[in-house]
Amino acid sequence: MRRVFEGARCGLPLLAGIWFAVASPVMAQEVALTEQDDARLQVVDVWGDRPVDSPGAISILTQEDIVAAAADHPAEVLNTLPGVNIHLNSGQEHLIAIRSPVLTGGAGQGSFLILENGVPTRSPAFGNVNSLIEPHHEVARAIEVVRGPGSAKYGSNAVHGLINVIYGVPGEGSRASASYGSLGRYKGDLILDNGDTLRGALSVQKDTGWRDNTGGDQQKLTLVGRYDLGGWTATPFVSISNLEQETAGFVEGPDAYRSAVATTRNPNPEAYRNAFSARVGGRLSRSVGDTGELTVTPYAHLQSMQFAQHFLPNGGVEKNGHTGGGVLAKYEWDTSDDLTLRVGADVDVASGYLKEIQLEPFGFFPGDSRFPEGIHYDYTVDTMMGALWGEAAWSPQDDLTVLAGLRAEVHEYDYSTDAPVGINGRFNVPADRTDTFDLLTPKLGVIWTPREISYYANYARGQRAPQASDLYRLQNLQVAGEVEEETLDSFEIGLRGAVLRDALIFDLAAYVAEKENFFFRDGDGLNVPDGSTEHKGVELSASYNLGGAWALRGQMSWSDQNYTFDRIVGSASNSIRDGGRIDTAPEWLGDVALVWTGETGASAQLSAEYIGDYTTDPSGVQKYPGHTVFHARASAPVTDTLEAFVILRNLTDKNYADRADFAFGNERYFPGEPLNVTVGLRKDF
Repeated sequence: MRRVFEGARCGLPLLAGIWFAVASPVMAQEVALTEQDDARLQVVDVWGDRPVDSPGAISILTQEDIVAAAADHPAEVLNTLPGVNIHLNSGQEHLIAIRSPVLTGGAGQGSFLILENGVPTRSPAFGNVNSLIEPHHEVARAIEVVRGPGSAKYGSNAVHGLINVIYGVPGEGSRASASYGSLGRYKGDLILDNGDTLRGALSVQKDTGWRDNTGGDQQKLTLVGRYDLGGWTATPFVSISNLEQETAGFVEGPDAYRSAVATTRNPNPEAYRNAFSARVGGRLSRSVGDTGELTVTPYAHLQSMQFAQHFLPNGGVEKNGHTGGGVLAKYEWDTSDDLTLRVGADVDVASGYLKEIQLEPFGFFPGDSRFPEGIHYDYTVDTMMGALWGEAAWSPQDDLTVLAGLRAEVHEYDYSTDAPVGINGRFNVPADRTDTFDLLTPKLGVIWTPREISYYANYARGQRAPQASDLYRLQNLQVAGEVEEETLDSFEIGLRGAVLRDALIFDLAAYVAEKENFFFRDGDGLNVPDGSTEHKGVELSASYNLGGAWALRGQMSWSDQNYTFDRIVGSASNSIRDGGRIDTAPEWLGDVALVWTGETGASAQLSAEYIGDYTTDPSGVQKYPGHTVFHARASAPVTDTLEAFVILRNLTDKNYADRADFAFGNERYFPGEPLNVTVGLRKDF
């Protein structure tokens, strides 16, 4: 059976064939738009970045999508969206890509803005490559993903895209679910809603781990209120997350992910990650005059994390954290029937720390002194961000809207170190210093909707100030102060709508983007402060009602992502040539699902997830061949309020890699999970 599906690289023609069938007018049926598909066309109000009827690519995961997925990791549901490619590592660890390669280090921390209810989960200088461990995705009302730079509402870190986890508000009902997975994973979610002023949600997950020494426990708590306070509508929220996990390292060696024995082993049994975070915020809004609305959102957050750096050959332990908060303010008003203006001001103040300790001596060869035992870094950074922004939405006619925006932003960093200043092997500790960065990000788009289909064009600039770790976690070949603001200019065109009597809903986008001052870490662990890249792509998502109980849904993405600079180094695998393909950037991504929905409320789904081949080193010599993995899920009502569900992941028990990497001269892989089954119950009350 496995041999039948070993031709994973044939998955692309299969998906292409399905998409051809979806788009074929010959298959058109006179069927009505389903409620779930209709929700995909609606504006996500209250917390959204921008409405779906504005220019630019945006995807919405509805509550129905999130509940049906019962995802053990947010990547499981987010990777069904076009242009999104989240690589799983071990446990809840991951790396994000949105219209980008999979990014690590400071680039991975600062290139994607993660929001809860429209509020950043972290202060700008203190990102986290594992940032999705914090939001409470399990109980979200919706998840909004903007592909490409965010609107003028958001600044630094919304470079390649943003993910906004939106929680339900009181009055949306209560729900409970519990499940068990054959790999030893127990999960429970509980939402309690008093129907008026308070909604609380709790999620717990215990994972015994399918690889050696990889158990984990995670808890999340969210509270959302809704009150009227003297003319203000107040929607406060609290969100808390805690993670304690044992972590497995890479399996190493040529095609090591293909070995069923090797993939269950953990070469780093000492590795772990403990992370705690808490956030509190509140949206206060009120009407001003006949056409205006003022919104003020104060917030505060804190986080702390400690983990073993199993991904580096010298190992070590890192401790980091930060405390911060601020205010987002927006005033919106209609100056006429044709023109809406928005202006805003944001302030964020934070203080963070990082300490890295190598516990044992390490060297690639006798006398190698590049990785000294003891403290490598021990610093604190105080930051302040201030921004002013404005947007104008002008509709000269009913079917045409022009949206223009501009954001100006300044970042100040005050750094001090408790570690000895200077070169310490491979590590460089800069002296106390201050740094300032100025950002200016214009946006301009137009959308035209003559009938059922909307056509749009959109220009946007994404820009980010460096992460604190970019600036102050230097290496011996770096000079303090050489890291600059990273800038990405993006232009896209697209069309979307519902056609064939609303049987086919589609969203098609094409983009090109150029990035300057790209800061990243190569496969030898060396920082590159001044790279440049080009990104081009086409993204398609669609849902086709086949008639009766059947529907076909999915996405396909093609991208061409290349370096646009030369960097020749001693390690051939990390030498970069202008025009070379960026590593960990698959040319093709796809996800297609055949869905059946019965009259009694029962449902079933068969899906195929496709990852195309990609290079794993900057030189383009090392490659991962890609994979196609099949999944299935089904649910059936037990009573009017109780539902049973089953999920089968990796139906063909395929050996594949969630992440393939080449670093320090080795092929390295995080293996994908084998065939596993989850069974559970959901109850509404």
